[in-house]
Amino acid sequence: MTEPESESESESVEGNTLVVDALTANGVSTIYGVVGIPVTDLARTAQDRGVRYLGFRNEQAAGHAAAAAGYLTGRPGICLTVSAPGFLNGLVALANATVNCFPMIQISGSSDRAIVDLEQGDYEELDQVATARPFTKAAYRVDSPELIGVGVGRAIRAAVSGRPGGVYLDLPANVLSASAVRTPPPQIVDPSPRQIPAPESVDRAVALLEQARRPLIVLGKGAAYARADAVIRELVEATGAPFLPMSMAKGLLPDDHPQSAAAARSLVLARADVVVLIGARLNWLLDHGRPPRWSADARFIQLDIFATEFDSNRPIEAPVLGDIASSVAALLAAIRRSRIAPVPEWREQIEASKRANIKRMDAQLHADVHPMDFAVALRAIRDVLDDHRDAIVVSEGANTLDSARNIIPIYAPRHRLDAGTWGVMGVGLGYAIAAAVETGEPVVAIEGDSAFGFSGMEIETICRYKLPVVVIVFNNGGVYRGDEVNAHSDDPAPTVLLHSSRYDTLIEAFGGIGYHAETPAQVAAALRSALTTAAPALIDCVIDPAVGTESGHLQMLNRPAREEEP
Repeated sequence: MTEPESESESESVEGNTLVVDALTANGVSTIYGVVGIPVTDLARTAQDRGVRYLGFRNEQAAGHAAAAAGYLTGRPGICLTVSAPGFLNGLVALANATVNCFPMIQISGSSDRAIVDLEQGDYEELDQVATARPFTKAAYRVDSPELIGVGVGRAIRAAVSGRPGGVYLDLPANVLSASAVRTPPPQIVDPSPRQIPAPESVDRAVALLEQARRPLIVLGKGAAYARADAVIRELVEATGAPFLPMSMAKGLLPDDHPQSAAAARSLVLARADVVVLIGARLNWLLDHGRPPRWSADARFIQLDIFATEFDSNRPIEAPVLGDIASSVAALLAAIRRSRIAPVPEWREQIEASKRANIKRMDAQLHADVHPMDFAVALRAIRDVLDDHRDAIVVSEGANTLDSARNIIPIYAPRHRLDAGTWGVMGVGLGYAIAAAVETGEPVVAIEGDSAFGFSGMEIETICRYKLPVVVIVFNNGGVYRGDEVNAHSDDPAPTVLLHSSRYDTLIEAFGGIGYHAETPAQVAAALRSALTTAAPALIDCVIDPAVGTESGHLQMLNRPAREEEP
């Protein structure tokens, strides 16, 4: 005769509770989102169970926050949205997370499947799984409360295993409100297992490096995500090779490391004969590896966890398939047994180029210009941040993004977040909020005025949660620049915004601290004060409307269309 089940073992609870059970069993402690039908009670249940819920003003910003949380922690960030329009708002961030290889799960409520499938016009009717699938690593729908734990578990493993990315989890309203017997949810064991590279692939890479006269190591954000900071530094230093960090890989080795070739980027790309790509892809951010930016004779070693990434633009002579930490460790061990030695002439060429470029840049940084341009304002920010090297820097815009990447040094891993692979605008404040929440570090978000407009209302979110975020709006009154004239009507030109805008007064409306700065000295004083206060703050940094170039460093992407004009 079997013993009767205890009351706790046979307890019947609604789907909202089962969702939170499954999330907390797998280490989820924070949810970013926007509530409404049918997920408001899910957010309440999460708070009741000790999960921190941060409510945003727009689902896209909440999704960007979840994506950044995934990148910063290595665990999937969670974004919660309502159905249909809210789901679609979040989908932009979910797709961006997939492209950037950030682990993220978007959980959305949805309408009655029976009505949706017959297109009978349910409230916010949309086949959300079918809509999400092309933009994600995986998309799942849970059709009964008993399967909620399985659905959450599958979403977690899909988000972090192999190449990380975005996952969509659909929870219909009737599943969230239905009841089921409460059972222990599955705890996902080793969701992102190590993938050890084949020894022969490592040997092939070392043999190629031994032939190099002008080696170069390129570090991508995949290397930063891997959290293999120490072994990556050991590898770089063991080779003696110059390294070039992609924007979000800055800080894996500090920007002032003697082997950094960031200040000689054009030279090393054009002349390197053997290139080691570590968590970096030969996409548009690296000119697809093609001449004339790259040498036509360059030979490539690539460390990546995704085999189909190899040969996507240039032939990869030595592909090393595996997770970055395991691959770098294996390569380091083999290098220590090899005959690789630095080539003095190569290092001397790079140092000469760095000195010339730094001297030229220094003149721009200290120019006596009124109103300010990007360079002198960023120099003021740089000098203050030199005393706050723990601060995480978020940057977006066109000229603001490009100039900040070149001027603001980063000294610690995962301390720079920006628009990434897609170049998406509007990521800034979501990323900044997640960085503050997940790390506890001060955050400085350097925003172009156009980029700020995409998510500017989230300054209320920053104030509501009292986060140590300083937003600096580079106000040049335009998209790219603010001095274009419309010769055809009284309407402003397509690129023109209001240069008279006082962005500092916006945050004051929500109880934050606003600063208005028109000189480098005022910028420095405002930032120093804001970082000392550690309260939500915004600096309206007034820039000359005549400075800036269309699309920043990407002017070449505008040329074909312009050349066709009569």
